[in-house]
Amino acid sequence: MSEPLDGDVQPVSTPDDLPTREAAFHAFVDANLKRNYIGNFVHGMLGMTGFRLINAPTFMPAYLHLISGSNTIVGLGLALQQVGGIVSPLVAGAKMEHRPKIMPSAVVLGSLGRMAILGMALAGWFLSGNAQVATLLLFLFLFGVFMGAQRVAFTLLMSKVIPLRLRGRLQAWRNAVGGLIAAVLAYVSGKYLIETNVLGNGYSTTFVLAFLLTSAGLWFLQQQIREPAPPTIREPARMRDRMKDIPGLIAADPAYRWFLVVQMLATSARIATPFYILHVGVTMHLDGATLGLLSLAFLGADTVSNIVWGYLGDRSGFRVVLLLSIAGWIAATVALMTLATPVAVFFSFFGLGAAQAGYMMASQTMILEFGHRDDLPMRIGISATAEGVTATLGPLIGGAVADLMGYGVVFGASLGLLGAALLLLVVAVHDPRKARP
Repeated sequence: MSEPLDGDVQPVSTPDDLPTREAAFHAFVDANLKRNYIGNFVHGMLGMTGFRLINAPTFMPAYLHLISGSNTIVGLGLALQQVGGIVSPLVAGAKMEHRPKIMPSAVVLGSLGRMAILGMALAGWFLSGNAQVATLLLFLFLFGVFMGAQRVAFTLLMSKVIPLRLRGRLQAWRNAVGGLIAAVLAYVSGKYLIETNVLGNGYSTTFVLAFLLTSAGLWFLQQQIREPAPPTIREPARMRDRMKDIPGLIAADPAYRWFLVVQMLATSARIATPFYILHVGVTMHLDGATLGLLSLAFLGADTVSNIVWGYLGDRSGFRVVLLLSIAGWIAATVALMTLATPVAVFFSFFGLGAAQAGYMMASQTMILEFGHRDDLPMRIGISATAEGVTATLGPLIGGAVADLMGYGVVFGASLGLLGAALLLLVVAVHDPRKARP
């Protein structure tokens, strides 16, 4: 029975042979676990390292402002990236759920996302003025589109080849090592590539570096992965029909429905994230050394805490990680609002970094444990789209509120959203791991 699992055609399962195929599927996963674990680790590590050069709240905003001289263009570029990731996860989920193999789609989507990064670099070298700005905005939008779609593909792939008991520690070490390398690389890129304008455009050189790192990770994953076909699979359906199924898919599992609401509330709470450092600048002296120290606190907490979150999730379930991370997020925000000493602010930023790292790991891993495996692509797509909508609107609304009413109101709104998310998580979202047979 193991031979069909490695083929591209999914045999029709009958109730009689389904237990046999389930056993063969898990035997295939166990037999190839070491190479698949290594493949996911290296791919995630290099991908995180490269993509953080693009997604960090430093290089891209600074570059957009440099070439346009406009704060509006900066906001527009980051918003376009988020908008690109709103619809593509649902489309990707609907397209992948009937395919026995995910890796071919993952390679295509991953390659297109990396080509968007290369396009940003080339625009800096060969274009100027409005043409350069417009082209960069276009590639940021496309980058968001393909990143949203590849999130579905690679999350689904991990769920197939990495057993539940190992997913937390895989992400823990991948995120920790990738985050550490990214922090060092970001410093090196800023000081030695951008500051000295290497190859005539230090930003383009940095983007090419990101392209090479992420491409190397994708190539290694493609060579390393041995992917089984699942024991069961959905029948192909028209895109329009699958979109109509979304309300029923959400309503079928009350725990998943409320989990989705928790995701949207927590993502909306990021309304305050761009203003943490601005609030510090109002309450205390903010020089370059302080900025660097607080950046170290935030990124260092992300790197260190991932180890704790990953092992805790494997041992106790990711609902516990989600509870602790949201509670820590609330505590760190309150501390930042009420305490103004340098030590308190440092630990507030450390707490914010650790909490948001825990939220990201828990939300992206816990989603894999709800419902039936055949509906997993659409569940991932629904969650990614819901987060994309709130991630797009939150900063735009937060900016307007901050201008009109001040940072305190923005922080208060963030705390209200986090409090609602925590309450719902406690009373309405059970641990899906404990509900599994």
